[in-house]
Amino acid sequence: MVYKLTKDATVEQLECAGLGDHYAAHDKALFYNNASGVPFTAAYIQAKGDPLADLYEDIAAEEKARATYQWLIDMTDDVDLQDSLKFLREREIVHATRFREAVEIIKDDRTQKRFF
Repeated sequence: MVYKLTKDATVEQLECAGLGDHYAAHDKALFYNNASGVPFTAAYIQAKGDPLADLYEDIAAEEKARATYQWLIDMTDDVDLQDSLKFLREREIVHATRFREAVEIIKDDRTQKRFF
């Protein structure tokens, strides 16, 4: 998607869009960073080791991604881009729903009496 949006852009257009530093370091290649330009690091990945805590963390991440896709959809009038973003948004909704289902399974399992 990023490639499609930038493939025909000139260096001047990239600079005007605030992508000059990125272009100078990475050309048009993907280099994962947040909106402030902070590079991605695995330190952002959360895991506690408790299934419920980890699933709630996963649900939160999916909901944040869903909200981000919605903001991007609202920012563009490019129908093809909107369609791609809508697919990605719906995927986040499905993931969050499945994680919620897993939470309920774990909660039910924890209430079952154990016989050994």
